[in-house]
Amino acid sequence: MKEVAVVNSGTPAACIGTGQAAPALVECRSRAAHTDREKNVPRIIDAWMQHPTPRHSADPMFASLRRWTSKTPRPEVITPEMTIAAMDQANVAISMASAWCGPQGWMISNDEVAAVSAAYPGRVVGVASADLAHPMEAVRELRRAVRQLGFKALRIVPWLWNLPPTDRRYYPLFAECVELGIPFCTQVGHTGPLRPSETGRPIPYIDEVALEFPELVIVGGHIGYPWTQEMIAVATKHENVFIDTSAYTARRYPPELVAYMKGRGRRKVLFGTNYPMITPAKALEGFTELGLDDEARDLFLGGNAARIFKV
Repeated sequence: MKEVAVVNSGTPAACIGTGQAAPALVECRSRAAHTDREKNVPRIIDAWMQHPTPRHSADPMFASLRRWTSKTPRPEVITPEMTIAAMDQANVAISMASAWCGPQGWMISNDEVAAVSAAYPGRVVGVASADLAHPMEAVRELRRAVRQLGFKALRIVPWLWNLPPTDRRYYPLFAECVELGIPFCTQVGHTGPLRPSETGRPIPYIDEVALEFPELVIVGGHIGYPWTQEMIAVATKHENVFIDTSAYTARRYPPELVAYMKGRGRRKVLFGTNYPMITPAKALEGFTELGLDDEARDLFLGGNAARIFKV
């Protein structure tokens, strides 16, 4: 799979010199992706991505991520057409696009996510965020995002707040997620951005939340490294706890996670990218080398996400 290259003009590099406009290329690739899916190609769902706003992309805390990905130039502004083109390059059918809210305010608002989702219905599906500092407003906003905007999940990034998921400010949202029938998505593992990592430990935090809220469906994104075995243990222990592989390319999946995906964890792990940090095509490089059987492959690439997010 080739990665979609983009330039500051807003035109995918594949268009350069062809005289074809980016939207036309997106439409062409969308038709091709649809045709491929009709040929029994597994439906791929990206469990964690974001269509970033300039204020999100430019935040100083992401300096470490920009350093890690400096070999892959990225434009200052990423258009919706670029996002869809990146999805189509890897035959991604659906992307679960996250809003971002932190102590300083909204970096990507629910309404900004909804606008992209409305422009590409069925391709970009909203994942809400909420303001932990105002619990009742957060609950009302989550209800609005699900009932009016059609969002399918809630995501709170603990390191952004420096509050683990066991903090009392999460609990009204957990109860509302159960009532709305949507999963709670979060980050597990060390923190790549320039923030502390303690909030990403699967044990005790995810374990304790799952004990307190056994009906709550929890998706821990970013694998959980360097506590991958802890995350696998928690996912195995709790029926409603799952893992997504966002922020890692297939070649970087820890061996213990690959073994879990092949065996008893085949219904527990979801494909994710953390786009635009990693494009879907880049995330899938080396995927066939993992040696998954057909069932495990289809569940990982899209089946598990379709079941959990109800898409």
